Amino acid sequence: MSYPQAPWTLKGFAFQTLHLIDLAKASPFIPPALEIVLVAPGKTLGGVYLSNYGAGSSLEYSELIVVAGLVKREQTIGAWVSHIYVDNPDSVAGGQEIWGMPKELAAFDWQTGAQQVIVQQENQVLCSLRASSRVSLWRQAIAFPAYSLLNSNFVRFNATALANFGLISAKLEVPGASPLARVIDTPPTIAASADALELKVDAPRVVG
Repeated sequence: MSYPQAPWTLKGFAFQTLHLIDLAKASPFIPPALEIVLVAPGKTLGGVYLSNYGAGSSLEYSELIVVAGLVKREQTIGAWVSHIYVDNPDSVAGGQEIWGMPKELAAFDWQTGAQQVIVQQENQVLCSLRASSRVSLWRQAIAFPAYSLLNSNFVRFNATALANFGLISAKLEVPGASPLARVIDTPPTIAASADALELKVDAPRVVG
């Protein structure tokens, strides 16, 4: 496989849903050495991220990320990714070998002006999302850290997104047979879109 070294610069668009996730559902997907951050009694914050990266990106591909919850190590809060799917084998290899991400291949079917997407792995629908009713906000940069496990070491890396953000109505469907349903089983608490997205994903560093 051939992939660029970190950092990766990714340009395109994305959708993000946020969900309150029961601690009992998040815990099996998060290493016990990490502290799960609660945002409400018995609940952490997770979500689904769907994106398409095109011209000008380090690699061109679509991506589905499931965050099982917020975690903390060395007093820094970050996201823990339980599932991640892309449609480019080079992205799979780079994600696994650079960041320790559990990337797998899947197929993405973007429809109706990229406002709807269905993600499948072989004959299994992983999830689908239909976006509508956008309320535009403003162009800004948001930085957020994430944790992963690389070669038995915990690592942390930052992702910085510059985009035209907006709030949307989103219908997210996760079939009961999908592996995502073990984490995501409630409607989104809030959903957002990111147009003219420029995402920079930094190289990871080992944390204690």
